[in-house]
Amino acid sequence: MLGWVQGLTEFLPVSSSAHLVLVQHLLGFKEPLVFFDVVLHLGTLAGLFVYFWADIAHLVRDSLYGISYLLHRKPMAQIAEIVPHSRWALGILVASLPTGLMGILFKDWFESLFGSLQAVGIALWGTSAILWLTRYHQKDERSMSEAKYLDFFFIGFFQGIAIIPGISRSGATIAASLFRGFKREEAFRFSFLLAIPAILGAGLLEFQEGVAQWQWGWPVLVGGFVASAVFGYLSLFFLDRVTRKGRLHYFAFYTFLVGALILYFVPRLE
Repeated sequence: MLGWVQGLTEFLPVSSSAHLVLVQHLLGFKEPLVFFDVVLHLGTLAGLFVYFWADIAHLVRDSLYGISYLLHRKPMAQIAEIVPHSRWALGILVASLPTGLMGILFKDWFESLFGSLQAVGIALWGTSAILWLTRYHQKDERSMSEAKYLDFFFIGFFQGIAIIPGISRSGATIAASLFRGFKREEAFRFSFLLAIPAILGAGLLEFQEGVAQWQWGWPVLVGGFVASAVFGYLSLFFLDRVTRKGRLHYFAFYTFLVGALILYFVPRLE
């Protein structure tokens, strides 16, 4: 069940972490299953690799060509024209810096929020506000190949905020790209290519410690991994269509409602 929840909500802009915390609470888990959550995130990462395999291949190829051109002292602007995905790779690196820094500096505080449903409810309202503001973004005229370092840093900062359970990572990063005037299709693609180092980084921080503490056996982990991978792929397919049509803000109604229900009912159940 947690694998299905993770797969369906990881890439949709509704915050998978919020839903995992809520479902774990309803299933009676008193402590957050941080390690199991990491495994579920790695499952959705597998679904992401399958969905974006062509883009990932272009990123790797153009990055290698870009490094070669740099060694031959070609200007960055010229390299971006010859191998456009090399600019995307550089952007992923720049955008990952604020995310990684925030994750390391505030790791304990972020993890403490996973045990507070009230904090999750409030953060879901924050997601609603971010998604609703996408209605008023500038015209999507810019290409990611033309992005500046400040654009990438801005997107990475929004991704760092999304470590808070209840703030949607996909919603925050796609919205940040739209706020900077980038094309919807490219905002969608960049958001999820940027997710790769973020998910891998979080997994590496928690995996080694979690293996030693895990007591339910590998079949449980494999089942959760497969379920999250399959449903993650399906949610990517759906969100791609929604983003292209400019309807991302529709999810704001859902996150606002879930946040309101959490804030209303949880104090009465405790």
